[in-house]
Amino acid sequence: MSTKPISRAALASLAALGAFLPRPARAVDPFEIEVYDGTANQPGMPSVELHLNSVVSGRRESIPPELPPNHQSHFTLEPLFGLLRWWEVGGYLQTTLRGDGTFEYAGTKVRSKFVLPPWFGDRVRIGANLELALLPVHYDRNRWGMELRPIAAYEDKNWLFAFNPIVDLALAGPDRGEGPTFQPAAMAVFKILGAASVGVEYYGDLGPFSDFAPSRSQEHYVFEVVNLLAASPVEINAGIGEGLTPGSNPFIVKMIVGYSWETGKTR
Repeated sequence: MSTKPISRAALASLAALGAFLPRPARAVDPFEIEVYDGTANQPGMPSVELHLNSVVSGRRESIPPELPPNHQSHFTLEPLFGLLRWWEVGGYLQTTLRGDGTFEYAGTKVRSKFVLPPWFGDRVRIGANLELALLPVHYDRNRWGMELRPIAAYEDKNWLFAFNPIVDLALAGPDRGEGPTFQPAAMAVFKILGAASVGVEYYGDLGPFSDFAPSRSQEHYVFEVVNLLAASPVEINAGIGEGLTPGSNPFIVKMIVGYSWETGKTR
């Protein structure tokens, strides 16, 4: 009895099964959980932000050499500077406190943000941010990466809405051949007497445009957030986030504290 037909059938079955196995998407950036609202520093204006977040309950498995995110806390210092009315530059100095108590350097990023003059009055803002990253392999298995973040926002005296359809691209490593991935982010907040605002932020990672990851492997988060607006030149954003899929970290807390050496932002 010939075994050739059986072997072909087995190979065909394995190929079909492989098509339905979950493929992990690249992760939502754990060091910068923020939605850009289309504002930029005035020319000559320096500022700094400290991004803090903790994965209180997270995934306990990861693709080596990356470390599982469970119980990681991230501390990112972001200096910013306005070059022109429509051009702001910045960088990220990232560190991580692991669950075992190890505190270490976690990579560097540089970015350049461009904002267009107001369209349709003062309420609509359009812009884009370009970012280049170099991270240790246990925080990003690809090490080198690039992010393009288009920015669209609408703001009036009561509401602020923003959408960032982020495109992330691995420049090296095992994911380089997959092409760009889609990582959308959005927010909607309601202002309270000009002193604070409350609302929600959303972050997602659907995987590569060429073949989105299965829904169970995608990351989707909703954060309930509060923003302190009346303490200029200090700004504070704080939130509690819940993962919505099995591929997400179940529970994250975050805070961003910013300080500007001159008040106000240009739009």
